[in-house]
Amino acid sequence: MFMKIMTTVGIMGIFLATSGFAQTTLKEAFKNDFLIGAALNEAAFTGQNINAVALIKTQFNTISPENVLKWESIHPKPDQYDFSAADRYVEFGQKNKMFIVGHTLVWHNQTPKWVFQDDQGNPVDRDTLLKRMHKHISTVVGRYKGKIGGWDVVNEALNEDGTLRDSPWEKIIGEDYLLKAYQFAHEADPQAELYYNDYSLENAPKQNGAVALIKKLQAQGVPITAVGLQGHYKMDWPGPQQVDATIQAFSKLGVKVMITELDLDVLPPATRSQAAEVSMNFALQAKLNPYTNGLPDAVQQTLAKRYADLFAVFVQHHDTISRVTFWGVTDGDSWLNNWPVKGRAAHPLLFNRDGKPKPAFNAVIQTSKLPQDLQKLM
Repeated sequence: MFMKIMTTVGIMGIFLATSGFAQTTLKEAFKNDFLIGAALNEAAFTGQNINAVALIKTQFNTISPENVLKWESIHPKPDQYDFSAADRYVEFGQKNKMFIVGHTLVWHNQTPKWVFQDDQGNPVDRDTLLKRMHKHISTVVGRYKGKIGGWDVVNEALNEDGTLRDSPWEKIIGEDYLLKAYQFAHEADPQAELYYNDYSLENAPKQNGAVALIKKLQAQGVPITAVGLQGHYKMDWPGPQQVDATIQAFSKLGVKVMITELDLDVLPPATRSQAAEVSMNFALQAKLNPYTNGLPDAVQQTLAKRYADLFAVFVQHHDTISRVTFWGVTDGDSWLNNWPVKGRAAHPLLFNRDGKPKPAFNAVIQTSKLPQDLQKLM
């Protein structure tokens, strides 16, 4: 199968070179394959970023929130919820008739310390933390019942070797914190889709751990809908064959696969790690920030080919993949401008800082427009 995909991509390169600029949108191009989405910051869904709003409405049919539904934003203190930004995010999605994603309910990052501590700063006991988890999930999911279509219930629960992360959730509650999180979410909105979301699932050890985790949750009766491959990819990792094999591994479990946080980092690596651990932080150096005046044409073309190779795989698995979401709208919005090195000029998405389509945009569009005889090869 993979060789057929790559043969088609090779032929497609000729097709791309001779075709005109694609006069269509992402959501239109892939309407028969999967939803196409973007992660939105507050400036986008409140209308402050006019250029971003225009792109979102034109190009995408599903949205995810970057931060406004994370615990620290929506539930900063024990008896204080702040739904102001989250409500506007949901209203934006409803107004524009988009599939709305909730991100994220249970995570080891961006969760206030009070969640895990008593008044003296000591770790709470299992029952206390379970009650806090239940109240939070019931309140947040319940508020948006029937509005948010799917939730990243648990985010990044695994280590790179596939073992369960030693997070405060696991330390205090135990391994069944995952089961409880899904149970609470399902109780709060039985119609909502429930997801597990993580990075580096293309690497065999972590992938094996995730497959085992999903099987265990399924055996426990969890109605898990999909696994999210975050898709924070490098220019040389993972290869299309790795992505293809990863999608197949999870589809065999009877769940959908989503690409949930897609971007391609073209900048020199600050670390050899392939992880997308948000706590990583490295000092800014000129050699790590070479494209301050824009992306050279040669790199633009390399980025375009890389995106085309990946989308050729996604389209091949269109009956398994339910959604492909980019983590940001334009290069200027990308978290990679400040991670893992703060202050860099990142160029990982399909639209540049002015909101103009890059060559990668057309390359992606064309993967949905292969001649029929080429598609039969895949």
